[in-house]
Amino acid sequence: QVQLVESGGGLVQAGGSLRLSCADSGHTFRSYGMGWFRQAPGKEREFVAAINWIGDNTYYTDSVKGRFTISRDNTKNTVFLQMHSLRPEDTALYYCAASPGMLVRTTLGEYDYWGQGTQVTVSA
Repeated sequence: QVQLVESGGGLVQAGGSLRLSCADSGHTFRSYGMGWFRQAPGKEREFVAAINWIGDNTYYTDSVKGRFTISRDNTKNTVFLQMHSLRPEDTALYYCAASPGMLVRTTLGEYDYWGQGTQVTVSA
């Protein structure tokens, strides 16, 4: 069973940084590819970044490339999203998700387990 809990969100000024964490309390974390998604008010949930099971392959949506970095620590059952140069348009509820298998996945339907989300607010 996968149970995901996000943390690390908050209020930051434009240009600032935040590091999101997502911990899995289950025992099969390394069996899953992991992803980060976000949902702004009035908008659909969108893909942000993903990482494969061992952490040697990553993928990002264009708007965050060069600013965000996804990583994972399988010894701690945790995936991270380091965010730099934050912009007001990055404001959203950020979710982590787990997808069975070893590959990088980029669409919502490929993810079976979701956390409750952590709010990121970037002020201008």
